[in-house]
Amino acid sequence: MRRCAWPLLRLPARAGLVLRHGGAAAARLRPAAASSFSSSVGGDGSSRAPDTSLFVPVPLKPVGDAAEEDVGAELTRPLDKGEVLKNLNKFYKRKEIQRLGADNGLDARLFHQAFISFRKYIIESSSVSADLHIILNDICCGAGHVDDLFPFFLRHAKQIFPMLDCMDDLRKISDLRLPPNWYPDARAIQRKIIFHAGPTNSGKTYHAIQRFLSAKSGIYCGPLKLLAHEIFQKSNDAKVPCDLVTGEERVYANEDARQAPHVACTIEMCSTNTPYEVAVIDEIQMIRDPARGWAWTRALLGLCAEEIHVCGEAAAIDLVTELMYTTGEEVEVRNYKRLTPLTVLDYALESLDNLRPGDCIVCFSKNDIYSVSRQIEARGLECAVIYGSLPPGTKLEQAKKFNDPDDPCKILVATDAIGMGLNLCIRRIIFNSIVKPTINEKGEKEIDSITTSQALQIAGRAGRYGSSFKQGEVTTMHRDDLMQLKEILNEPVRPVKAAGLHPTPEQIEMFAYHLPDATLSNLIDIFVSLSQVDGLYFVCNIDDFKFLADMIQHIPLNLRSRYVFCTAPLNRKEPFVCTTLLKFARQFSRNEPLTFDWLCRHIKWPLAAPKTIKELVHLEAVHDVFDLYLWLSYRFMDMFPDAVLVRDIQKKLDDIIQVGVCNITKLIRASTAVPGTAEVVSEDFPLSRTKRDTRAVSDHHGAKSTEAFSIPVEVLGERRAKNSKAYRSAVRQEDMKSHGRGSLASRLLREGLLTQEMLRQLETCLKLGCTRDERTSYAVILTCQELHYLTLGEMPQLKFL
Repeated sequence: MRRCAWPLLRLPARAGLVLRHGGAAAARLRPAAASSFSSSVGGDGSSRAPDTSLFVPVPLKPVGDAAEEDVGAELTRPLDKGEVLKNLNKFYKRKEIQRLGADNGLDARLFHQAFISFRKYIIESSSVSADLHIILNDICCGAGHVDDLFPFFLRHAKQIFPMLDCMDDLRKISDLRLPPNWYPDARAIQRKIIFHAGPTNSGKTYHAIQRFLSAKSGIYCGPLKLLAHEIFQKSNDAKVPCDLVTGEERVYANEDARQAPHVACTIEMCSTNTPYEVAVIDEIQMIRDPARGWAWTRALLGLCAEEIHVCGEAAAIDLVTELMYTTGEEVEVRNYKRLTPLTVLDYALESLDNLRPGDCIVCFSKNDIYSVSRQIEARGLECAVIYGSLPPGTKLEQAKKFNDPDDPCKILVATDAIGMGLNLCIRRIIFNSIVKPTINEKGEKEIDSITTSQALQIAGRAGRYGSSFKQGEVTTMHRDDLMQLKEILNEPVRPVKAAGLHPTPEQIEMFAYHLPDATLSNLIDIFVSLSQVDGLYFVCNIDDFKFLADMIQHIPLNLRSRYVFCTAPLNRKEPFVCTTLLKFARQFSRNEPLTFDWLCRHIKWPLAAPKTIKELVHLEAVHDVFDLYLWLSYRFMDMFPDAVLVRDIQKKLDDIIQVGVCNITKLIRASTAVPGTAEVVSEDFPLSRTKRDTRAVSDHHGAKSTEAFSIPVEVLGERRAKNSKAYRSAVRQEDMKSHGRGSLASRLLREGLLTQEMLRQLETCLKLGCTRDERTSYAVILTCQELHYLTLGEMPQLKFL
């Protein structure tokens, strides 16, 4: 998925802060965390003021009845607490004292909190230090001035707010204004940057790969495992030894596991320390991706190669040129044109009866995939199915089936997963809809028209050069979408304006040194709130990282291990995968290896072929669990020791899933016929046809949409209407009136927001000995899927909790 975990070492701890987590403070952080293009440096170059609402004072207990004598009282006399209180209030009201506090980093909020704590400490303590006692006595006797208390007040403030002593260090750590300086090895050489710019099917990547193959050494960095695997195969077929490196897999070209001079990898896994003659960075426009853009920035700035070949949309040329200007490197641009013509038809498909061999219907929801494929096979046609959550092996098999001229399968139903990584012989692309759910730069879900970049990427798959179709065509399913699609395709692609950045593990490590009492999620929040970036960069959205950090916060792990678990590539919409990560972390914290037998018991292996869509979805989740195990096995080899065995059964599971996908229409029929399995796919958005949104399309809608599960496939219009927020709200209010005294579980079952299967899963959670914290974490996962309106306080009302 997204991130590469780097080794972290826990440094010695210092006194730190208690930080408020969540609530208003967290809400205030989100705009800062996702502010893509706003700099954290003021117009005059000065740093912005810290968000002090993040910091909660460390409580200092008043001194009780001390066994030792009160030295201050012996030297002077016992303090009159009433008189002391009057003088402390005078001290607080003095403008000069407030100005002194501001000069020492105490804004109005911190000054007030520090004074409240200082006053409480003095009034409630049975004795204070001798020097403070003497000063207070002098002030009460008229021999001193209240201003004399300031040194003692400031000392107390720094005890409860240790950040006052390390704010400069925190600012320096979170200064992201010079990312090129993070890669001294790359700065030590003069690199040649060649930008291969062009649309889909223009041969730009082909020319870069030819140079990669002719070099003495090289690295290919792609966005998908499928692309890395394709280059790996091409290289070795061309007698150029090449290794494959992804988050879950290492395949060596040499039998003795010696490193080959060439490597094909997913972009998060590229090494910035190994020297190469040639490096290829594919799909460079993804440098603007709100979640993964940091990986392209890291590769572009950090790869140690004599030649860097960058492939992608022309919209990224200006940004890459500017970034390379900051490193003192020039960019050579090579423009390419599409090799085969692409025609936008003047008519929509309108009916599935008008399908022809070589057609591909593109849907943006699983519900539509299931519905369309069933309708196609009801007409006696066979279709292949490809969507994002399918295992790579199944995608390749479905693509092979569709491409095979001797196979009766001539129709493809797919999501935008076909936009990258698969070579398909498509004659005509048909957009079933032109709206899709996306995640914006703030991490918020939106439903909007597809961008010009997305439309060109998908439409460009038609008429691939070298296929049996010499010309590509594109249209829509519905007539009223066609004009809008033409408008989208005719718009210029918006320029890529900024490159993504992400806090490095070393930076988080140093933050933890200064703030050892902070949770990992809060460390990230504080870092982003203090981070300083210039106009060429933005801080990537870190919601997935924070989600996992919060989910495993209750599990005792050291910082290094916690960080690695939080970078695990999983879809947080999948409860089974998330609960498995929880169990992995809990077992890991006990220093108990996660063996093959343990994993098989957890997933109930062996698994049978799916009989319903719901069972197919579960098998896909199990496949993701295997990916998760393999990913962790390369980071904790001793604790996840059975990677070879897990990879073997993952291949078997891939075969089982392929059987299910080949019989997908049978599974859909079974899902609607069997009670309790109708709810197979849930969606956060009703994806029926809509008019194009008049508001501007976000420049950052390159984020991969999140696919979730669970709504009936039949009668889609009715189901979608019933799944709308307005409907759920109305039902909820009505149910509260008539069933207000029933249990929460019963109410959710009646509303259709909770299924018996989900209840059984939670009950299983109890039987397996999950802790209350883990059940709460599971509730958080469910909250993100079906139970989004529940608060954590309501979850324990479920009967069995």
